[in-house]
Amino acid sequence: MIAVSDITKSYGAGGNRNQVLKGISLQIADGDLTVILGASGSGKSTFLNVISGLERPDSGSVLYGTSDITKLSDGELTQFRRDNIGFIFQQYYLLPNMTVEKNVRMGADLADNREYAEIITAVGLEDRSSKYPSELSGGEQQRVSVARALAKKPKVLFLDEPTGALDEQTGRQVLDYICKLHKEYAFTIVMVTHNQNIAEMANTVVKINSGKISEVLQTKSKRPLMR
Repeated sequence: MIAVSDITKSYGAGGNRNQVLKGISLQIADGDLTVILGASGSGKSTFLNVISGLERPDSGSVLYGTSDITKLSDGELTQFRRDNIGFIFQQYYLLPNMTVEKNVRMGADLADNREYAEIITAVGLEDRSSKYPSELSGGEQQRVSVARALAKKPKVLFLDEPTGALDEQTGRQVLDYICKLHKEYAFTIVMVTHNQNIAEMANTVVKINSGKISEVLQTKSKRPLMR
């Protein structure tokens, strides 16, 4: 369980200070697939960065079980992310001088995972493992970034606009792979997007507007849980 309580986050100073998150509280169940939905500038990516430990909030708590990651030192927080968290971003961040296999192995080495070839197969790239990023399509590159993140065997996978640089068909294929792997490995997924259609794949949809949660929906019932 991830339990977020009264998170605030601002940028800037003095008269230029901009409060991006305004007291957000949320619980994310283990194994859930949660989509954070909101327009550009709503605070959704900042919220993702805070709950994943990439940024520190101004106030509030972020508990993984009983551990509040906002109280960890920088070194402890880095180790926590290394041991527990996977990231997939809109940009692929692949190393251009390394093959598919070597890019994925980078993630696997962090978890001493010797079975990373299975992940490459799971995302449909077994016949591309010796190729370099420049030899791959955008969808294939994003699938490499998915495989690299999953090779770490994360407990929680965070995704920030993972299909933003892809066309609709390729984006859907990448999301289908993510859903398939989520069912197989049963990790928790938290995904940020502005695309309403992507919300259809989620168990839980969290709508953020102007730095606050406006609604939380369980998509299977289509019933609002909170307003």
